Amino acid sequence: MASQPFTLFGMKRPVLLVLLLVAVDAVDAASTAFLNVNVVPMSVETVIPDQTVVVENGIIVAIGDVDSIPVPEQAQVVDGTDRFLMPGLAEMHAHVPAAGTQFLDRVLTLFVANGVTTIRGMLGQPSHLTLRQDLLDGERFGPRLITAGPSMNGRSVEGPADAERKVRAQHAAGYDFIKIHPGLSAEEFYSIAATCNELGIPFAGHVTVAVGVEEVLSAGMATIDHLDGYVAALMPANTDRSGGYGGFFDVLLADQVSEERIADVVGLTAAAGTWNVPTESLFEHRVGNVGVAELRNRPEMRYMPAETVQRWVQAKEQQLSERGFSAEIGARAIEFRRKIIAALHAAGARLLLGSDAPQVFNVPGFSLHHELGFLVAAGLTPFEALQTGTTAVAEFLGTNSGVVAIGHEADLVLLDANPLLDISNTRRIHGVMLRGDWHPSSELQERLSVYRSREE
Repeated sequence: MASQPFTLFGMKRPVLLVLLLVAVDAVDAASTAFLNVNVVPMSVETVIPDQTVVVENGIIVAIGDVDSIPVPEQAQVVDGTDRFLMPGLAEMHAHVPAAGTQFLDRVLTLFVANGVTTIRGMLGQPSHLTLRQDLLDGERFGPRLITAGPSMNGRSVEGPADAERKVRAQHAAGYDFIKIHPGLSAEEFYSIAATCNELGIPFAGHVTVAVGVEEVLSAGMATIDHLDGYVAALMPANTDRSGGYGGFFDVLLADQVSEERIADVVGLTAAAGTWNVPTESLFEHRVGNVGVAELRNRPEMRYMPAETVQRWVQAKEQQLSERGFSAEIGARAIEFRRKIIAALHAAGARLLLGSDAPQVFNVPGFSLHHELGFLVAAGLTPFEALQTGTTAVAEFLGTNSGVVAIGHEADLVLLDANPLLDISNTRRIHGVMLRGDWHPSSELQERLSVYRSREE
């Protein structure tokens, strides 16, 4: 069964709109106008210069030439001269702290300050259901939240009947999807998949080792995260791919994979309609050749608690000292994963932007910009990389966002440079519009200052 894009909040899967030039007769005083801005619509690979973009009640209501679209009276005006307006980004593999904790505010603020307006929480809990609505209603500062329930794994599930019961309970509670974690038996996985497909709730995450990539594709998994299971699927045909220790996402097996098998597995992925969230930054930060000291001293680390950064240092050091690991095998694994990403993209097997944050040296928000860079390093153009976090997310989730177009939701980022020319320009954030509310960089930096532990 092919996995299909699913819908949230009662919305239907959107059709991307062509930009239209319209006039606005009346917009209330709560409106915002981006004046003389360069629009990066993301529906097509272009920049439309000298535009006025008007937002009312969280919806884009007008886009047109600066000389033809009037600025509504009493509208908040944002100077877009020499700046670039694009859709907000989505982090499709986030970990959300418990509601009511200070760390939650830190994580949500870091996401928004980096232009992230949607997050998919991959390890949910009951408090996230209320948090999801509070964020949507603007009662809480932060991105839009799509959330899994508590994960289905080898310790939380006790047999196929329990797996079915837990899926039904999470569906009834209102979670958006089911998270698959390691340790499930084949019978437990198939029970989860069958129940999810019956109820129409997506399931996503890790590939169950006892089943393998080809079977989870056949079962209708919505997303495979981390490229989990692909190395095992690409081992030579005479290899036992059902178990054995391969290290962190099978990095230790990188010198044994069969590249000629990539086309077959990628073809199966495309045919199944399963999407991939590579989280390449998680992998490359852990096994790549960037040293511990350099990672620890990156400016964004000042926004994380010292004890958290120290745990990340220890995880990296443990990886470097693991038996069988070497810089050479790490580099080989990175090269191979990048080839898989490029092949998935070329075959039309869809990709979604996600970095797995907060995780080892993945500071929320900042890590997504690293992820974009890694996608470009794998062979995608800046536009193609940005699609994985904008238009592709809107298509996958069935939300009315992901493009700068009339009638679409105003989750937007204003940049000081063109991201289509250089993907690193996504870091040059002048401000973020979150569901129609404008947050200039000065405000965002003030919010971040609460969590800054050291100066650059």
